[in-house]
Amino acid sequence: MSTTQTQPVEAYELTTDEQEAEPQSDRLDKGAYLRIFTACFSFFVAGINDGSLGALIPYMIRDYEITTAIVSIIYGATFLGWVFAAVTNTHLCQFLGLGSMLALGAISQLIGHVLRTWEPPFPLMVVTFWFTAIGQAFNDTHANTFVAKTKGAYRWLAIIHASYMGGCLVGPFVATGIASRETSKWYFFYLFAVGVSAVNILLVCWAFRDTLVISRKTQSEAPSRNKDALQLIKSTLGHRSVWLLSMFYFFYVGSQITINGWVVEYLVQVRDGNLAQMGFIPAAFNGGCLIGRLVLAEPTYRFGERRMVFFYCLVAIGLQLVFWLVPNIIAAAVAVSFLGFVTGPLFATGISLGTKLFPHENHATALGYA
Repeated sequence: MSTTQTQPVEAYELTTDEQEAEPQSDRLDKGAYLRIFTACFSFFVAGINDGSLGALIPYMIRDYEITTAIVSIIYGATFLGWVFAAVTNTHLCQFLGLGSMLALGAISQLIGHVLRTWEPPFPLMVVTFWFTAIGQAFNDTHANTFVAKTKGAYRWLAIIHASYMGGCLVGPFVATGIASRETSKWYFFYLFAVGVSAVNILLVCWAFRDTLVISRKTQSEAPSRNKDALQLIKSTLGHRSVWLLSMFYFFYVGSQITINGWVVEYLVQVRDGNLAQMGFIPAAFNGGCLIGRLVLAEPTYRFGERRMVFFYCLVAIGLQLVFWLVPNIIAAAVAVSFLGFVTGPLFATGISLGTKLFPHENHATALGYA
């Protein structure tokens, strides 16, 4: 970091008054609990978006009269949204406080959901996923950074990531319930998403109001802050652990999104399942993830995070083989459910390990790139 007098706003400022007064206490003040609850709700909203997509893709394919190859562009737009957020995150943190970054993320998600409520042309539908991806990336990065610095972080990380899976569990039920009704349209689901996104904005603005700030730059300060941002990015990317964790999340999140997004269409086309019934299968996976993140957090921490991650990955490979090789829908649903259970703790565990590997000043940037 630069040692100039003008310092960037720290988007990951976490200390509460009580923590400063009682550094040895595990207790958090009411404000900290409110912030953690808000982080949980932000993850819940993101889960609703991600968890519902798999249930809605078959309806999109039939309504827009497109192929699976075309609809997969949605995932490309999502990826580009995350890349955009990773590139801009460090620069924005020079001027925006933690609350401002979270509010920006929440607003971006709301924009994406609002644009989907009227069945826009498919190209615009794709763009909406770019908006929601940017919003999720900002919320994910800074909520994780905040929670990772609290007392008993591994427990709180498990809870906020369980909240994400709670959203992924609710999403398919609501989406399938709305889309499968003869008197309804699949895109009406996004009215529900608009509602929870609006609540998310209100919670973020209230819970993080003390860091809901914009640091104005003068003409002389701008080059210094941009230089600070570039130096921070360079420093972050120089850590080998950042690249290793990024690869870990590349494969983990990719497999999770693939299961959520394509399991319904796979079971309908390959296993001849009923569309209205198969729409609930992602809920089995997400329910397994939810339980896994809550139940396995403690044993993962106690028996060693790295050792348990390796064990969970081996079990997951076995369950994936069962899903592929056993031509039975019930067996597939059970395998998917247990697959979610054993892979559930992986995301929060990666965040926990990452915050121990990265220097403090690199946390927000490193997690943004990972």
